[in-house]
Amino acid sequence: MATTFPQQHARTHRFTLGAPRSFTVSPDGSRVVFLRSRDGSDRAHRLWVRDVAGGAERLAADPGALLGGAEEELSAEERARRERSREGTAGIVGYATDTSVTMAAFSLSGRLFVADLLTGQARELPAPAPVVDPRPSPDGRHIAYVAGGALRVTAASGKDDRALAEPGSDTVTWGLAEFIAAEEMSRTRGHWWAPDSTRLLVARVDDAPVRRWSLADPAHPHQEPARVAYPAAGTGNAEVTLHLIGLDGTRTEVVWDRERHPYLARVHWSPAGPPLLLVQSRDQREAAYLSVDTTTGATSVTLTENDRIWLELFGGVPAWAPDGSLVRITDEGQGTAGARVLMAGARRLTTGRLHVRAVLDIGAEDVLVTASEGDGGDPALRTRPGDIGVYRVPLAGGEAARVADEDAPHLASAVRGGGTLVLSTATPARPGARVVVLREKDLAPLGVIESFAEKPVLATAPRLLHTGERRIPAAVVLPTGYRESDGPLPVLMDPYGGPHGQRVVAAHNAHLTSQWFADHGFAVVTADGRGTPGYSPGWEKAVARRLATVTLEDQIEALHTLAGEFPLDLTRVGIRGWSYGGYLAALAALRRPDVFHAAIAGAPVTDWRLYDTHYTERYCGTPQDDPEVYAESSLITDEGLSGVAEDSPHRPLMIIHGLADDNVVVAHSLRLSSALLAAGRQHEVLPLSGITHMASDATVAENLLLLQVGFLKRALGVAG
Repeated sequence: MATTFPQQHARTHRFTLGAPRSFTVSPDGSRVVFLRSRDGSDRAHRLWVRDVAGGAERLAADPGALLGGAEEELSAEERARRERSREGTAGIVGYATDTSVTMAAFSLSGRLFVADLLTGQARELPAPAPVVDPRPSPDGRHIAYVAGGALRVTAASGKDDRALAEPGSDTVTWGLAEFIAAEEMSRTRGHWWAPDSTRLLVARVDDAPVRRWSLADPAHPHQEPARVAYPAAGTGNAEVTLHLIGLDGTRTEVVWDRERHPYLARVHWSPAGPPLLLVQSRDQREAAYLSVDTTTGATSVTLTENDRIWLELFGGVPAWAPDGSLVRITDEGQGTAGARVLMAGARRLTTGRLHVRAVLDIGAEDVLVTASEGDGGDPALRTRPGDIGVYRVPLAGGEAARVADEDAPHLASAVRGGGTLVLSTATPARPGARVVVLREKDLAPLGVIESFAEKPVLATAPRLLHTGERRIPAAVVLPTGYRESDGPLPVLMDPYGGPHGQRVVAAHNAHLTSQWFADHGFAVVTADGRGTPGYSPGWEKAVARRLATVTLEDQIEALHTLAGEFPLDLTRVGIRGWSYGGYLAALAALRRPDVFHAAIAGAPVTDWRLYDTHYTERYCGTPQDDPEVYAESSLITDEGLSGVAEDSPHRPLMIIHGLADDNVVVAHSLRLSSALLAAGRQHEVLPLSGITHMASDATVAENLLLLQVGFLKRALGVAG
């Protein structure tokens, strides 16, 4: 029996298994370290080393061998870390190295392991379990890790293991990122080594001020509900402080105005300068760049930024350049205009034609960044939908140079070291990503790191374009072999459509699920309206205080303008989505039933009062100060459905939610269902027992696709 796409999509974890990832290049450029599982259906990642000169690869650590064939067991702390990073695979899912990249540390089943990257030998070190986030010192002589809420350190030999900081309370942890930092700030770690390996910067988190929620598993009523600290909008956050802790046990608190800037968003410590912090105000309209005096713990303000809407956070910055200048990404201009540019001190290194997204590396002569086409607030300037490239930006000034081994629009990222650059590139025409090792100086190819990922059983050719007066980025996928004589097609809108979620990208595999739905008789449209990343600060910030209105408007504009170019049957329009996309799908069916005729809402945020502080307050303010914003943006209020006319048409709505979701808790869907029932509106609820915000279980993931397409066919009258 032939493998179907839903089976393959689920079994291969969306075609990511077997693909190389998580690259590190040694400082002499001679070795590339990476993770890759054995084949396209093996969930357990192994640690590999590639010799650049000859291209030979050797296995540095095999989780199956290290665990003696036993099944991996995850601690609650490790499960939480993986949930925050949306990591659904197994084995060695992360590692850290010393500066010379000769040794790597990682945890398996809560146990501590190290691998010699020169010999390929891996071994376990004695340590109290469960071990979380082990990190070698820069000189490779020690390893810091977290166990039982304490920050511990051991010699690389496995001797002299000791606690440097212990919690003293069940609400305190040392060395870990708090929920809000890991979920919303992309700060996934809580301890940082000094460049000289003598001490660490360590975050102390006390979540006593955070409200406790109970998450029960109704399928297992004999189990006690899990009590989680969830910082919902307008409520208390964890108290986060930072401390300098020496290997000799000395401890100095790092002091800043935490009343004014309670969020610790970024920490950077390199040989180029003193420790550097980025802290934010609670409303995220002010941020301060702080230098730390490592003798006293006092901080001095290097720079303060303000924005009347909000300040975005970026990967890889702030950081010091080798010349001591502060490298950062900043938004120039306010409102709908402006640009996102790279700065080094007072020097502006890029123009508005390059929308800088993240810093990958800072060298002596240039900064390596990912960027897309900027429009400076003028949508007419957009020409390359979905293109995200790698660029070298000279520190001394001059034009940014694109790093690419092909001219086509693509989705790319890179790492580098010692004159060697590893470039990963996906294109719309080719399944998966191609990983090439290059000589950085002239981009001469030095080899390809093989991917063992499976080739999809179907292929797609998405049409990427800009549409409408706002030039909304969109991807359109039609059934395989479709001919104009076949007539207009029912439409499936398939958005994320919200902040931080770009779906229209120049990569083949990103559109495979759309192709599968299309081959069931739909024209599938993915539109990235205002609020999604990619072009200008104004495009992203247009959703401030009006999430529902703006994001729904742009889905409708994209749909209607694309109908002038593609065979779309506007009398049969469905919409599906997950998380923010689930919110948008339910919003569409309830508030605009004149446009949308069926919806599937997966893990939807239905009441923004139930979502977390850092994300929600950035867009909606607080429930105390901005209750009207929450009433307008939410699907429900305490009184019932929000913004839905009583006499509006009732549209088929399927609601799907994991009962173990600790990000968008199932209360969102349960409250929506209650409000729909009270209003006499038919709907379906599909609860997923034991499933979190990620439906990573292969059987569940497969059947979810089948159930969704069946629902849409029934609701929209699609034959077959």
